[in-house]
Amino acid sequence: MSTVNIEFVLSDGSTVSLSGEEGETLLNLKFKYPELANLEFACEGAIACTTCHVIVDEPHFPMTGGISDDENDMLDLAYGLSKTSRLGCQVRLTQQLEGAVFTIPRKNRS
Repeated sequence: MSTVNIEFVLSDGSTVSLSGEEGETLLNLKFKYPELANLEFACEGAIACTTCHVIVDEPHFPMTGGISDDENDMLDLAYGLSKTSRLGCQVRLTQQLEGAVFTIPRKNRS
């Protein structure tokens, strides 16, 4: 598998560069990088909360894959919803996401 380098804009406005293996979700990265403490993943990827809500930079958003009806329903509850919002537990790293920027909203709610 290949490494994918991405960047996060944290809820305090600071940025951090991270890398993960192709196929990993952002949920997997949470366990490797303490800098992602603001991403709670309270439902552990069951698509039952919005604590892992991220905003994907516009150029990379189409490369995050399709959004299921369940994810779409949960995103309706997300604070700070944008047209490029995703649940981090549903985003799998691919080479197309190399250099993608994910922003953690200032507030998340379950």
